[in-house]
Amino acid sequence: MDNLTELLDRYIAMWNETDPERRHALIAQIWTEDARYVDPVSEAEGRASIDAMGYGVHERFPGHRLRRTSDPDAHHDRVRFAWELAPQTGPAVVKGIDFAVIDGQRLQNVTGFFDHVAAS
Repeated sequence: MDNLTELLDRYIAMWNETDPERRHALIAQIWTEDARYVDPVSEAEGRASIDAMGYGVHERFPGHRLRRTSDPDAHHDRVRFAWELAPQTGPAVVKGIDFAVIDGQRLQNVTGFFDHVAAS
């Protein structure tokens, strides 16, 4: 479980990384080449597309940070965990659960569900 928790912490760090070169390096470390991500408002196939999506989150939510809010729940090659996106101070603007498929030591597929989206 320690390796899985470390992988998920690097996944969270990827979302929070504002430096493009460091975010790109994290993506190369934690995602498979055929990686796929999908949630209710975004879809990405491949590392470059995931990188662009991360950039878009920073553009839309400047100063916000993603935090894992649960321990991983895993079996076989599947894992789920809860998270929230919030400014440094103040309530979360989005809360959700991600379900991931792990291939070896990397993420292959992540599906995100939103449990709460703040009214804008």
